[in-house]
Amino acid sequence: MKKKPQHKKTSRKTYFKSKNDKPRYKKYPEEQTNVPKTDDTMRLNKYLAHAGIASRREADELIKIGAVSVNGEVITEMGYKVKPGDKVQFNGETIKPEKKVYVLLNKPKNFITTTEDEKGRKTVMELVEKSAPVRIYPVGRLDRNTTGVLLFTNDGDLAKKLTHPKHRVEKIYHVNLDKNLRPSDMEKIKDGLKLDDGIIHVDDISFIKGAPHNEVGIKIHSGRNRIVRRIFEHLDYDVIKLDRVLFAGLTKKDLKRGHWRHLTKREVDYLKML
Repeated sequence: MKKKPQHKKTSRKTYFKSKNDKPRYKKYPEEQTNVPKTDDTMRLNKYLAHAGIASRREADELIKIGAVSVNGEVITEMGYKVKPGDKVQFNGETIKPEKKVYVLLNKPKNFITTTEDEKGRKTVMELVEKSAPVRIYPVGRLDRNTTGVLLFTNDGDLAKKLTHPKHRVEKIYHVNLDKNLRPSDMEKIKDGLKLDDGIIHVDDISFIKGAPHNEVGIKIHSGRNRIVRRIFEHLDYDVIKLDRVLFAGLTKKDLKRGHWRHLTKREVDYLKML
């Protein structure tokens, strides 16, 4: 009798299909020939924006009028991509994208969250002016009398992501009220309040352990203007103090009021994964 040919045993797992015939995840990415390679190019308008020359829209106009060259050649093509090692020049000057900087401030009272103020009031930029060799901007806003965690960066893409409602970035506030919060009002807040600009839902609210019942912790992801103050004002409470203790996983632990620090690589990586 003719013996059947024996196949060599292998430790590799075969390519299975699920019950509904949809392929499962392949175990061996090296065998997948259609996996796209990482694209390390950058659109020219984005390159100019990262270098602090102009916004992306303004950069498009600069490209159109022939003010930008790559490797000695004037580029007027929209969507042109710069490769690593390319020499980019604007008005004859070689430029490079700015290094990304991430700074965390424990904001004190009486500073407004803006880059400049026509009334001459103190701004948060005065507190971080020596934190970076490049221009950085606050991510979101804290009103003048609100203290706590405030992030600054020149990474426009990350700032946009952290302030966009769809990413539901978590914020936690410590609230001091002018009087004790009634349990019935706490339940109203938990159930959702109808404000002038629509219904607002909080993620969580509770009394601060070991503190009087006029101190409350509130977790929220909404970025609406003055939303925490408005929640309590709607129920006839005045907010005496408002302190943001957490933003996107970042806390002010060991950071004195009015002081700043640079984020760690681990913190930056975490923000980019949100």
